[in-house]
Amino acid sequence: MAAVRARGLRLSAARRLVLEALFAADGPVGAEGIASGLDGRLPSSDLASVYRNLETLEALGLVRHVHLGHGPGRYALSGSSGLEYVVCERCGEHVALAPEALDGVRDAVREACGYRARFSHLPLAGVCPACAAEED
Repeated sequence: MAAVRARGLRLSAARRLVLEALFAADGPVGAEGIASGLDGRLPSSDLASVYRNLETLEALGLVRHVHLGHGPGRYALSGSSGLEYVVCERCGEHVALAPEALDGVRDAVREACGYRARFSHLPLAGVCPACAAEED
């Protein structure tokens, strides 16, 4: 909250609710989840206001968004930006990992085409163990 003020913005009640929801969330959360108050754990908020505040906070570098499969993006505090993600393309289950856990994949991508792969905004997609067992 001090970072918002340090960047010259007011800490409105709506902005405070968005930040509180991001601190209270167990991981990246959708704007709808924030607006619902994380299913009643916090006061609910107007969805349009949530999106406006998320956009502002992202522009300030305090919030980032990640796409975990199909559907709208999810948001997390930038302090958790060290995490990268793997997502199941069948069930949508996702796992947050320390970046070094994906270094082998990153090295293979760089060797194959020269790109430096990151999985913090768009996850590495595949099939989780449970869905793979169903396929077998």
